[in-house]
Amino acid sequence: MDFETVKDLSSKYLFPNYGRLDLAFERGEGCYLYDAKGKQYLDTVAGIAVCSLGYSHPDWVKAMRDQVSHLVHVSNLYYVEEQAQLAQRLNTVTPDAITRTLFVNSGAEANEGAMKTAVRYTKRHKVLSAYNGFHGRTSAALGATAQKKYQETFEPLINEKTFGYFEYNDLESVKSLIDRDTACLLIEGIQGEGGVVCGTPEFLRGVRDLCTDYGVLMIVDEVQTGVGRTGKWWCMDNYGIVPDIITTAKGLAAGMPIGAIMTTDEIASVMTPGTHGTTFGGNPLVCASGCAVIDIINRNHILDNVSTVGAAWKKDLEALKAKHPGKIKDVRGMGFIIGVEMDSEETAAGVRKYMADHQVLVNVAHGKTVRLIPPLIFTMEQKDEFMRAFTAALE
Repeated sequence: MDFETVKDLSSKYLFPNYGRLDLAFERGEGCYLYDAKGKQYLDTVAGIAVCSLGYSHPDWVKAMRDQVSHLVHVSNLYYVEEQAQLAQRLNTVTPDAITRTLFVNSGAEANEGAMKTAVRYTKRHKVLSAYNGFHGRTSAALGATAQKKYQETFEPLINEKTFGYFEYNDLESVKSLIDRDTACLLIEGIQGEGGVVCGTPEFLRGVRDLCTDYGVLMIVDEVQTGVGRTGKWWCMDNYGIVPDIITTAKGLAAGMPIGAIMTTDEIASVMTPGTHGTTFGGNPLVCASGCAVIDIINRNHILDNVSTVGAAWKKDLEALKAKHPGKIKDVRGMGFIIGVEMDSEETAAGVRKYMADHQVLVNVAHGKTVRLIPPLIFTMEQKDEFMRAFTAALE
């Protein structure tokens, strides 16, 4: 189907809730996407940190074909072999204390389920989260997303007695809010949607200590930063912090819709039959995909690639900042989640358009930060290809 037909049908039959670039893609291979005319685009968006193995990875494709021919869905009325296998694999890449997993369909659902679990376990009602964080668009997850641009007009869904908001990287702000009525504190190690703002080790460790002191469950949102994006399995591994609950989604199944809530035996024990559930969550197909992702990452030493290429990329961007201090204000992040803060929203939008016009895809977060979240298989050569286009965009 040609692009104009796709665009016309979309405008007639879909909700108008997305602002889209004038692009549609027909196929993908590796770190590249191709439109209907065969034009090739280097992708540093990866479906918003979802396509962890890029596109059409042969080992992943084989796993999906095998599973589709075997079993796609049966529901959680029965034991699901692939679900048990993925939970076992996750157990090998999480901290020792994190032993139990509940599968859902998305990051927002994972965060909602984690908050429900915390409230049920602690028998408390308050939830704390950081300004400029992002935890999803369903009602409770939206309540924990302390950004007015997402909450505006949806306030009736948000119980102001439940949610409290602190300043990120400000431990005194957390201390002013946390108390014995607090069930959980939901936090990101890197605020991706907030402009790729990294938590300081002192702040994140201080939050861990405060949660322990007050009996508050520390929920770490690894929806975007998990599954290897920072060069380690989980962003919190970089800080030596063990949360009470980890949530993840995006990169876990390389494009299939999945979310996961991971916690301890003790905390998981309160979620008895009937307390939470989902029809599609953890079905055989998405769990087979998750198993393939973990196996491929381990087998191909992909975390090493993320660390090595990511460090070189950040160094290149910092050198470019030194040449263009009027355009680039900051370079932040680690591994394959890097934010390049521009001098204005107009500059960031112009860079995004120029790059797309020159067949390189980038994303903009928090108004003026170019967010780089490519597939985890992104190479040094592709990093250099990006830098040539990005340098040309600035000049």
